[in-house]
Amino acid sequence: MSPGRVVAPAVLMPSPVTEPPSGRRLAPNADHAAAAERISQASERVRAALDEAADSATGDAADVLHATAAIAADPTLVADAVHRVMDDHLVPERAVWEAAEEVAAQFAALGGLFAERTRDIHDVRDRLVADLTGRPAPGVPQRDEPFVLVAVDLAPAVVATLDTDRVLAIATSAGGPTAHTAILARARGIPAVVAARGLDQQVTDGDLLVVDGGAGTVTLHPDDEQVARAKALAAVERTFDGDGRTADGRRVELLANVGAPADAEAAAAARAQGVGLFRTEFEFLDRDEAPGIDEQVSAYRQVFAAFAGRKVVIRTLDAGADKPMPFLTSDDEANPALGVRGLRTATAHPDVLEDQLTAIARAAEAETADVWVMAPMVSTVAEAGDFVARCARHGLSTAGVMVEVPSAALVADRILAHAAFASIGTNDLTQYAMAADRLLGAVAHLSDAWHPAVLRLVAETCRGGAAQGRPVGVCGEAAAVPALAVVLVGLGVSSLSMTPRALADVAAVLQATTSQECARLAGLALAAESAEDARETVRAALPVLAELGL
Repeated sequence: MSPGRVVAPAVLMPSPVTEPPSGRRLAPNADHAAAAERISQASERVRAALDEAADSATGDAADVLHATAAIAADPTLVADAVHRVMDDHLVPERAVWEAAEEVAAQFAALGGLFAERTRDIHDVRDRLVADLTGRPAPGVPQRDEPFVLVAVDLAPAVVATLDTDRVLAIATSAGGPTAHTAILARARGIPAVVAARGLDQQVTDGDLLVVDGGAGTVTLHPDDEQVARAKALAAVERTFDGDGRTADGRRVELLANVGAPADAEAAAAARAQGVGLFRTEFEFLDRDEAPGIDEQVSAYRQVFAAFAGRKVVIRTLDAGADKPMPFLTSDDEANPALGVRGLRTATAHPDVLEDQLTAIARAAEAETADVWVMAPMVSTVAEAGDFVARCARHGLSTAGVMVEVPSAALVADRILAHAAFASIGTNDLTQYAMAADRLLGAVAHLSDAWHPAVLRLVAETCRGGAAQGRPVGVCGEAAAVPALAVVLVGLGVSSLSMTPRALADVAAVLQATTSQECARLAGLALAAESAEDARETVRAALPVLAELGL
């Protein structure tokens, strides 16, 4: 979920374009030239629509749309499709489909940046087929009035490029709270409710909705009182004063998750007390080889400089699974989520980790930030000890681990005999505890960090930290949920790292709750039988949520 309240009409996302039947041909007496001309006309309409959308967009979104428009007007694609109509007598939509597949295969064979364009080619293909068959264009519909986007599910790329002036909220019937769609929605400040089963079947275009991302509810056809209350609560603006604490003064560091150097400025502006998770994947993705040391130093220094004198926890490369990197990971693993990912890539490619630690050390030496380093996907005590030793050889004295695997949580006391700190990644910890792929909609109902099994693993990690006198934080999406943040603090977590947009809400709830009450609420959540039971019990026992509109 992504917090926030919105009152707006619904707009349904069009269904995906399906492949036209293979071999479908024109009638013997059809006008082949006229059919072929329809392809050229569709190409021009699609190009014009994409260029128009690009002209009203900014930044990366505008660049992507203009580039896609160019593909729609590509004479090679159009000529191939026309040829298939004239010579093979295929219907226009089937001709376009086959021509686009041919172009995509050629791009994929070229590799590198060309291979990355295959998704854009498929997007154009779908738009052309929709135009030729009289269906709505794929993608987010255009409306003059701001709206709630309702869909079965949304690709992360769609969420990343949404116009937040038009799309006020998202509601999907599939997906999960730890899938990238939900994560991106939170990062962009878009209220969202995911996995609301059957929603897309109950809502029609224009229906008035109240979306409450914090409570995870969608109200269809709300009455006047519900609308008025939602609007009043949505109008409340909160800010974070830069001092995370409970009502009785217990300090809780409220930190920011940062995915790229540019994100650090927004985090600092939101008065985050530091960075609890600096993801370094941005430097490695979409490349055929790892970036050089100097390039990494430059990028890391930007984040360290934005938090001069404050803590920055930088995570070493988390490659694999949903972040494949051709120079590190294999594309033929049967189950990548359980394969070579995170720290495990260092076994076969130790030079990549060594170069990254060298770059981190140089960047830390050049800036005044208090740099902590942690490794992802640590599963054993031996892995933790080896990573800490590697960091020490580079002069990085504060080395820790991410706890994302149940084995690490269960032996946290022994791992933290070596590591200086632990940071719990609740997204993956939930995935592995529940044996539920967090990107798979069919098991989205299991991907919930509120589940008592997950919370017990958090509690066990905190016990291990306490036994060794080591701090334990949370940098997963659970930290951004105010009610769950209170529970995490009650379990013994000393820092919470989240999207900067969530800082003020989490801070407000903590400041209204004593540490003793946090512990009591944590006990209630641990005693629950299900994620739903834990969530509802804690929310019912935390009236400040209703007072704050959360």
